[in-house]
Amino acid sequence: PGLSPPPLRQEAYVEYLKSIAFIAQALQEEAAGTGRAGVTPDTPKMLKLAEQCLERVKSIAAALGKAQAKPAAQERGGGPAPLPRHRRVFSDEGGKLSPFLPPEIFQKLQIAEAQSARKELTPLEEASLQNQKLKAAYEARVARLNPSQALQKTSLTLSLQRQMMENLVIAKAREETLQRKMEERRLRLQEAANRRFSSSVALTPEEQEQRALYAAVLEYEQDHDWPRQWKARLKRSPTDLSLVSGLFSCLLSFPEHPIAQLLRQLQCAVYARLYPAISQGPADATPASPTGGRRLRASRSLHCMFSVPEHGPAGLRHSLSSTPLADGNPGTPRVEGGWPGLPAPPQAPRESSFEDLERFLASPEGWAPGDPPVGPEQAAAALPEQLKGVVRDIHNAIDRLLSLTLLAFEGLNTAAGKDQCLACLEEAFFPPLWAPLLALYRSVHRPREAALARSMEQHRHAGPADMGLASRLFPPAPSCPAYGSAVEDLRLIPLETCPRRKLECIVRALRGICECAEEYCGVRSPAAAAIGADDLLPILSYVVLRTGLPQLLSECAAMEEFIHEGYLIGEEGYCLTSLQSALSYVESLQ
Repeated sequence: PGLSPPPLRQEAYVEYLKSIAFIAQALQEEAAGTGRAGVTPDTPKMLKLAEQCLERVKSIAAALGKAQAKPAAQERGGGPAPLPRHRRVFSDEGGKLSPFLPPEIFQKLQIAEAQSARKELTPLEEASLQNQKLKAAYEARVARLNPSQALQKTSLTLSLQRQMMENLVIAKAREETLQRKMEERRLRLQEAANRRFSSSVALTPEEQEQRALYAAVLEYEQDHDWPRQWKARLKRSPTDLSLVSGLFSCLLSFPEHPIAQLLRQLQCAVYARLYPAISQGPADATPASPTGGRRLRASRSLHCMFSVPEHGPAGLRHSLSSTPLADGNPGTPRVEGGWPGLPAPPQAPRESSFEDLERFLASPEGWAPGDPPVGPEQAAAALPEQLKGVVRDIHNAIDRLLSLTLLAFEGLNTAAGKDQCLACLEEAFFPPLWAPLLALYRSVHRPREAALARSMEQHRHAGPADMGLASRLFPPAPSCPAYGSAVEDLRLIPLETCPRRKLECIVRALRGICECAEEYCGVRSPAAAAIGADDLLPILSYVVLRTGLPQLLSECAAMEEFIHEGYLIGEEGYCLTSLQSALSYVESLQ
């Protein structure tokens, strides 16, 4: 901040204050929505970010105060008119604050999280720190001098200026040398990447992007040893799938790695496409269930990076797609690390046309040239198409991440390793995006969720017999709630942020139903089945009714889109289909 011109300081000062205000608003909503003083796993991370913003505000304010001290002293009688206060509020037409952060704030959170882990300084940054220390020592010595020692003060000032200039000259020379060596190494690694891909000149844009990313990976591995160590471990134990989870935990802890940078870039790009759709209305697209529906909270969209926990093999295969998520235009703004940032929103041409004229003649009210009139009905009709575009972008993003990961770590390029790698990528990719993604799904399925909520309200006191269960499938003790473990497993689905974890909750719920049915029927032989397919749907419908969560309908629709194809023919696919059938049955009860 000390090296920035005053207009940029003022702009940075305002932006940091806005960031602090947004974080405070999110924490306030958490405190109002929870009963434990609003403390969540994200609270320390948000407070740390607010503290960093506050430190920047202090330093910029001090610099601005020094710059304005002399003009204020000269103009005793008056000064410049105070700037008008402007508060930027993101709300819908009803004035309700949107529970999701704007894309630029979402991107700032991702970048700040990555920058907080950086420890290395450039030569110019080191010289700046040294000069700050020299200046502080100079001011301390000058403060101890007597007024009569003006000559000594002049000598100290000249000495300080000479030392500061020498530090900057040396740092600049070091910076130029490093840049020259880095450029030479970049060209050398680019040639290696060219040999790795193709010798032909005509490459598709996808291959060119992949080649550039691979060159960045090679350049990163020149400066760090841990990728080579993990490659050696994978080569020694190619069948140990637990190494894949450890590798991703290590990889995500280094935000400057090209894979981690690409992950943040793709998350920000998907969120930028999601936000216009979910900001048009409240996040709760459907009315909350009177029997215990959960409301989406702002903190669900503030996850930045998580270590990937240990989990078993997925046992699935996933096809690669070469469709790019976004075009790598030279004019695309770049975030830290050199990767493209959020693309600017496309601007519609403002020139008049015959189509514009016809549209104006058809409906002149509320029409702007080049922009079709968008009302509530038109916006609702456009939501399914927006959802299709977002889903396509997410699939392409995961495919791009998987391709780069398999290029960087060739030991993962086996059937089992690829499946485990894909599971780890999804667990890292979905957490910050699932809440806004689910909000879009709920907006699309709003009529069905409303019908399901009404049906749950009307039949909230229904017992097992009312749902068609045979008496042998009741618990022996009337005080014992029927299939309580399955109800709790389904209630855990909204708390997970990854499709695979949500699907595990459904599988546990159906297994719990079978175990409870065997206990109620007194069946002890594994060969004897307590319930058949005809009994499962009434029991599962009763369990769904007990959960009181109409948003399960949208959760299942999202899971069906993002789980792997191999799940659809196994136990997981059968469980998901059974739950969707039960939801449809409960919806039709009214």
